[in-house]
Amino acid sequence: MTARSPNSSFATRPRNAESWIKSPDPASSGAAAADLYTARLTVDITPALRGRIKIAAFQRGVTVADMLRDLLAREFPDTDGDRS
Repeated sequence: MTARSPNSSFATRPRNAESWIKSPDPASSGAAAADLYTARLTVDITPALRGRIKIAAFQRGVTVADMLRDLLAREFPDTDGDRS
């Protein structure tokens, strides 16, 4: 097993927001995410909109996925019993 330097960690905050925005999204974290969220939604957006979304998430200190889940939950609240 190799030792990890004290300056590196499993998930570090990017140093340069611009390069982070332009980088591809990493693969999902695997089984833990699948246990919590069982559906995947794909939406086609422009690169400019994707960049704005990533900037907003970075500034708020959250992941894009968490920010969009919260947004969708607010816009489409659970309405138990209303199945029309």
